[in-house]
Amino acid sequence: MADPYFSRTLTFVCEHNDQGALGIVVNRPIDMTLQALFERLSLSMGSTDMADAPIYFGGPVQTDRGFVLHAPTGNWQSTLRVRDAIGLTTSKDILEAVGRGEGPGRMLVSLGYAGWTAGQLEHELSQNAWLTVEASDSILFETPAEERLTAAMELLGLNYARLADVAGHA
Repeated sequence: MADPYFSRTLTFVCEHNDQGALGIVVNRPIDMTLQALFERLSLSMGSTDMADAPIYFGGPVQTDRGFVLHAPTGNWQSTLRVRDAIGLTTSKDILEAVGRGEGPGRMLVSLGYAGWTAGQLEHELSQNAWLTVEASDSILFETPAEERLTAAMELLGLNYARLADVAGHA
């Protein structure tokens, strides 16, 4: 993908319907930790277990808004159930629970999201702008950010290092 927002990214599509699609870039940490985000939001972090967890660039839309991709889904004020065990929450109550040490077992926090209008993602897929692979919970939550794209490509049987950035013409 030539677009600088999405070049060399792994994007987890959370919702895709006839009105469009929403995804979170999961392999582009920004220069901010969870502790710094909590300070910015005036939230207390009682448990420091996750204080150094990175915050991610989730996409170019609403970069001032937080999105928490997490497992298990739990019962938060504003959660989109993505899969049986994965949710995407935008309400502050999940962060407050994390600060108390009562948050979800696995999570990834991003600022912003990737969004597509109706038919846009389908068009991009038809143009081979994206490679698609079945989502893997272990890649999302257990694989280091810098290894996630390569791990996803391996699920397709591809070696990321061998892909070219340009297409040839016959």
